[in-house]
Order: sequence, then C-alpha cells, then structure tokens
Amino acid sequence: MKVLLILGHPRVESLCGALADAYSEGARAAGVDLRRLDLAELDFDPHVHTLSPNQQPLEADLSRARELVEWAEHLVFVYPTWWGGTPALFKGFLDRVMLPGFAFTTCESGIGYEGLLKGRSAQLITTMDTPPLIHKLLYRQPGRNALAKATLGFCGIRPVRYLACGSVKDSTARQRQAWLARAKFQGRQLQRGRISPFEWLQHKAGAWLKALRLQFYPMTWVAYAIGALAASPPGDLFTTGLFWLGYLCLFLLEVATVLTNDVIDLPSDRQNRFYSTFTGGSRVLVDGLLSQREVKAGIFVSLLGFAAASAWLVNLAPGAAGSITLVLVVLAILALGYTAAPLKLSYRGLGELDVAVTHSIGVLLSGYVIFGGDWYAAFPWLLSLPLLLAIVPAITLSGIPDLEADAAVAKRTLAVRLGRRGALEVALGFTLASAGVALIWHLLGIAEGAYGGIAYVVVPHAALLAFCLYRQRGKVELAERGNISSRIDGLMGVSLSYVLWFGLFPLFQLLGH
Repeated sequence: MKVLLILGHPRVESLCGALADAYSEGARAAGVDLRRLDLAELDFDPHVHTLSPNQQPLEADLSRARELVEWAEHLVFVYPTWWGGTPALFKGFLDRVMLPGFAFTTCESGIGYEGLLKGRSAQLITTMDTPPLIHKLLYRQPGRNALAKATLGFCGIRPVRYLACGSVKDSTARQRQAWLARAKFQGRQLQRGRISPFEWLQHKAGAWLKALRLQFYPMTWVAYAIGALAASPPGDLFTTGLFWLGYLCLFLLEVATVLTNDVIDLPSDRQNRFYSTFTGGSRVLVDGLLSQREVKAGIFVSLLGFAAASAWLVNLAPGAAGSITLVLVVLAILALGYTAAPLKLSYRGLGELDVAVTHSIGVLLSGYVIFGGDWYAAFPWLLSLPLLLAIVPAITLSGIPDLEADAAVAKRTLAVRLGRRGALEVALGFTLASAGVALIWHLLGIAEGAYGGIAYVVVPHAALLAFCLYRQRGKVELAERGNISSRIDGLMGVSLSYVLWFGLFPLFQLLGH
C-alpha cells in the first residue's frame, strides 16, 4: 500500500509532529510504503495571485507534492484545528495543489463536477483546544466537514477517517501519550487494508441505497393506497398487515425493475453526459460501486421475494385470488418489460406509455383487487386516468437529457424518435390533456368526487408547466448545436411536482370519505 502523510502544522516540533511520527511508526510496522511531506519545510507561496490557480506555476516542492498525491492510495493529514479550521499554511497548500484538471473537473452531469482522485482513502488526525465532543455538538465540526466533504470528498477521496485529540491545553502527559498510542494504532491498522470492514459495509449499504433509487417509490405507494382506499373503507387500513404486505410486493417488484434497468441500460449510462437524480440510471455500475454480479443477485433476490410475498398475499387477501394473480402478473411483465427481453418496450418507443400505465392503473388496480374490488370495474380505471396522463410529460422529458446516449445504443425513447422538439410537444399535449381531464373530473364529480377541488391547483400548475415547455422550445436549436447543456433540471422539477397533485388529491379525498 502506498501512503502519503502530510503534516500541516507550521511547526514540525509540535504535538502534531509527534502524532505524525507515531502514525508513521505504526504504518511502517504494518508494512506499507509510506512517504511524508512536512509543509513547514516546503518552499512555496500559499497565496493564489492569478485569476485561476492553474495560471500560477507550481514551485518545485509543490510539483513533487502533486506527484506524491497522485502516487498515493491513502492520504494522511495531521494538523491542528485553529478557529474551527486548518492553519493558513495547510489551506494555502490545498489551494495551490488541489487544482481543476488534477483533483476535479467540471462536467455536465451529476452536480456539475467530478472528482479525479477516486480510488483513494484518507485519514485526518487533528488536535484542538476545544473538547472534541463540544466541537462536534456545538460547532458541528466545521473543519472536518470542510476537509473531509467539501475538499477531499469533492475530489473523489473516500472514505475519510477522523481522529480528534483534545483538549490539548488542559491535557496531561498521560493523555498525550494516549493520543500518540492511538495515532500509532491507526497506522498499524493499515495492515488490514485501507478500508475497514465497517467502512466496506457502509460503502456497500450506500451503494445499494443509491441503486434502489428510492426517490421514485413514494408515488407508487400513493397510487397503491388510492386503490386500496377505493375498495375498502379507510378505518384502520394503514395499520393492517395485509396493506403493507401488498405494498411489499410492489416494492420488491420496483426494486427488481430499477436493478434490471441498470444492467440492461449500462451501455447507455456509460455514455450519458447529462445524468441527474431522475435521469441516467443509478450509476452504481458505471462508477463501480457494485458489480454486475451483485446487481443481478439483487434482481434474483427481489424477484424471489416478490413471488413469495405475492403467494402469501393471495392466501390472505379478501379479493379474488385469480384477479390478484392476474393483476400482479401483468404488472410484473410490464414493469420488467420496460427494458428486459422479450418486450424491451423502452427500446421500441413504448417505454413512456409503459411507465405511465404501470405507475398509475397498474399499482392502483393492485390495491383495488387486493381489498376485494373487481379489476374490470369502471371506478379504478376512471380514478387512474388523470394520473396516467400526468405521468407522461415527466417520463417523456426525462428522455431529453439521455437522448444522445440512448440513440447511440438504439434505445428508441420518444425523445430519440421525435427529437427534443417532438418530445416537448408530446409533454405539452399530455400536460393539457391531464389538466383538462382533471377539470372535467372535478366539475362532474367523476370517480365519486375523488378529484374534487383539484382544478384549483392543477390548472395553474399546468399553465406554468406549459409556459416552461414553450420556453424550452426556444432553447432546442441551441442544444442541438451543442451550444447549451441538454440538462433540464428546472423543467423536470416542475413536471415531477405536477404529478404529485394527481396522487395527493384523490388520496386525501378518499381518506375523508
């Protein structure tokens, strides 16, 4: 293992210097290849004098430091916490070394920046006069957050361990010896690897949470709850095990679906320059957070759980077993068929319709038949129609950022087939259609008044969304010429929030009956 230790104290002969010595001793005993930089002994100007730090030539010592940062697999920073942060010397070192093009780069995806120092981990060892617990609870650890998250994490370095030693001013010789022993122990721990078992577990848990894409699940729950309420009086519905068992089936099916999409859409996701929270997949395979084998195992486990939970549900539910089975089987075929063979609906130009159907009538009808309703009854279909129409604009717009990547792998989304302008026109048409249907349902009391009052918020929101879509049309030509980004985060936010009304209004109306 290649380890670089950087002492950020302006005095080498200090407690921080002793902690650096202790860590180095432990690390070398662990058999690692350790190199050390004492910033106090480097010859460099800590101030950035040029408009861009890249315009200021690096001194010889900083060039060597940069080479060592690039060489290292594990970075160790030992420094005092002064005024809640790092010393000026240490901060100046970071300003001069962690430069654009070396430590990070701008991009058109994610948050707009990408760390270039991925694959490295770090250890922070700091001294302070404030007791560490007070520093954590009262001041919220500003120095740690700035260095671990806003600097190292921003550059792709993670995990970042943290060891705080304090209060120094009130410490005894025995306490200082204990800190030195802890620093040495931290270095010695490297014989077990850069990543501890707990850190590995945290990493995997975080990767799986990212893979699940939980931001899409609330609307599924809402539509399912609407269906269940439509077939059964509210009462204690949400406290019954049957309700949550039914939702467990849908949850596991959605897990299997998003994981399947990640595996099959991997060639497109790798080329996607404009991904965001709601477009471009979870990125766990692209970023190497999970392997294909792990994700495929997740698909298998979730489908197995879906089948087991569905069998249990059919035996417990008051609805007809045949109806429940039929609805769940059709829903599973359509959900998985979004990307999976043989249907591959998103590759045939039917993906948007598929998502709209599964996330409206599909999950709503599941709740309805589980609690005794008939799948062929008009009520659930009328109840779901406005929601179905409202989903189409958002799912159509989500294809615009992905257009180039999807076209490269022959994924025939509406944005690929119709172009950006055509996708915007489809979104506009369905926005107006959903608002019109919502208004009719509101005025005529269709679906037993479940959409009563919705027109008061949907019509203004639809007008706002239509205005945003019209304005976006003016940017299409520039986007196609490559003069502006294909990201449409603001427009996506307006369209996704528009869908919420079509779930929340019927949900609360049915709860009030």
